[in-house]
This record gives sequence, structure tokens and C-alpha cells, in this order.
Amino acid sequence: MPPPDATPTSTAPTAGRDHDRATIAARLRTLKLPATRDLTSDALAAMPAKGVAHRHYRLAGRGLVLRVPLRQPWGGTTPDVVHYEAACFARAEPSGATPRLVATVEPGPGLPLGALLVEEIAGHAPRLPADLPAIATALAQLHSLPLPSPEERAPLPDHGAQGGPVAATVAVIESQRPYFDSPAAALPPDSRRLIEAEMEWARSLAASAAEKAQPPLTLVGTDTHPGNFVVRGEDGAAVFVDLEKTLYGAPAIDLAHASLPTSTTWDIEVQATLSPAEVRAFYAAWQDAAPPELADATAPWLRPCRRLTWLRTIVWCARWRAVSAERPPAGMDARLSAHIAGRIAAFLEPETLAALREAALLDPI
Repeated sequence: MPPPDATPTSTAPTAGRDHDRATIAARLRTLKLPATRDLTSDALAAMPAKGVAHRHYRLAGRGLVLRVPLRQPWGGTTPDVVHYEAACFARAEPSGATPRLVATVEPGPGLPLGALLVEEIAGHAPRLPADLPAIATALAQLHSLPLPSPEERAPLPDHGAQGGPVAATVAVIESQRPYFDSPAAALPPDSRRLIEAEMEWARSLAASAAEKAQPPLTLVGTDTHPGNFVVRGEDGAAVFVDLEKTLYGAPAIDLAHASLPTSTTWDIEVQATLSPAEVRAFYAAWQDAAPPELADATAPWLRPCRRLTWLRTIVWCARWRAVSAERPPAGMDARLSAHIAGRIAAFLEPETLAALREAALLDPI
């Protein structure tokens, strides 16, 4: 799903979804890469739409994917978009759990926000719960990367500079609060009362975290729902492919976002409701794969971060419904748009919302 902790921005794409493939092919030929020097527009195959922030083109037979931003994820000027995303891929690449960045295409004709040329991961969408251990291992690889000094973390957002991951996440949750009052959000009264009560709890958690040890800080994927992974056919390893919201934050939030029902029922291709035992097995697999010091330091935060991440997702849903009702996302795939609307409507219903909260309260260890 679009990352729940993104700063609110317009849902309208900066560029339309239809691209001039002849112009793009000509741009890629100028990269002078062996795989693109003779590229023609016929070799650019549009991949099925899975999100609202990018359009993807497979370079047939060349093992590459062109990742085209449609809007600015974090705001900023136009050139910042592709350079920020390139930094996300570059920081994560040493983990071995993300696609390799091959080239950055600067903004220009046919690509107003630029594009990234990345390694194509040959495989299949995760099959849950069977592929959960592979996802846990991939996240452990990402979280195990050395943490740069504060001065070296830009341009990626740094929750360590924002009062810690808990305070930073609560600030994002609070920023969604004004959307509750929009008639377009259509929050049922019982749902709103539950959400408001959870926000009070989140404020208390942030105040408590400010007075004691913070969750460990690592490189995190942020939008780590299972649909953003591809399971490689050759070895069964999971690869995290949607990196535009990578930042320095709490690994416990990544784990929650990978295993909460709001995430495991989000993607059109990945639909599963996990049992408590399956959730605990996922967390155990991460603990086994992560460095012991990181696993031990993260353990006390696993349960509160599940609850915090659930709330982060739900307030994003209210915001999405409010904003998209007034400014429908331009050019979004109709099937994807209907799926997102259906999921959000279900999540915000009082009975479903209460059940989702119970799942978020699960002690995962």
C-alpha cells in the first residue's frame, strides 16, 4: 500500500501513466549500456499496475526494469525524486535483499521526473504463509546494514533526528488527524471513537519512549507489506522491490507492517489472514536471522510497534478516502482503484476495525 507514514501530499500523479515509449527508448540508448544501446520501443513492456506512485516497464529479454515515478513521494523539487529513490536503492543494495540499481535517468523528455533502471527479479509474488520466513530473512538482511553517522544519512529521512522512531511515527499519525473531519472520510462514529482512543495511547507511548531507551535505529523499508516482495525462482529468497520510502527508523515497524492483516490482505496478488502461530513464526525467523544484539534490543518494542503500525495504517486509510474523494488519483488503473477503495472501506467499518485492533495487540513472541 502507499506508505502510511508518508507526509500528506496530493494523490494526483505528477506525470500521466501513459508514456511515449519511443522517446523513453531513445533516452535509454544514450546511457550506452550493453543492455540498452540497441533498445527499441517494442522492447518496453508495461508491467501490471500495483501501486499509485510508479509505472514499471520491463525491458524484454534484458533482465532490467524501468521504474518511472509518477509523483513526488516526499515532496521536494522535481530532480529530487529520482535522486532520492536512487539513494534508497544504493543504501539498501549491500544487503543483498533488494534489486541492484543499474542506472539513473535524469528528468527530461518523456520522463519528467526521471527514472531508475534496476535489476529485474525473476520470481513470483509471495505465497503466505509459506514465504514468510524468506520475507523475514530479507528484512533481517536490510536491518543488519551498518548504521551511518547522522551526518551521512541524508537524503533519507532520519527518525533518529526526529525524537526517535516512536515520536516520528506518532507525529505522522497526528498529521492525519485533520482528515477525520472531512465528510469524504466517512468515518463511522464507533470507528472514530476507537481511533481517537488509540491516538491517546500512541501519545502516551511517545511520552514514555522519550523518557527511556528508544527502539534501535536501522535502515528500514517502511512499506514492507508482502506484496512489495518478489520471491526469486532460483533460490526462494525474498527480494524487497519497492524502496521509495526507505529511511532510518525502527525495524519493529517493518516487521509489523509485513504481518498485520491490513498488509497481508492489501495487495491484489497476495491475500492471506495469518494465524497467531504463523505471525509468531515470522517474528522468530527474523530474530534468528538478525544479529543477536539487534534482536534483543528490538524485542521489547515488537508488540507496541505492532499497535503503533496498525494505527499508522488506519489513519492513512482515512486520509486516503478523504483526499481521493475530492481529487481522484489521475490515471490510476481502474481495477487497482476499486481494490484500494474496497480494502479501505472494509478496514474502517467498526466491526472490522475492532478485529484488526485485536490482531495488532498480539504478542508476537
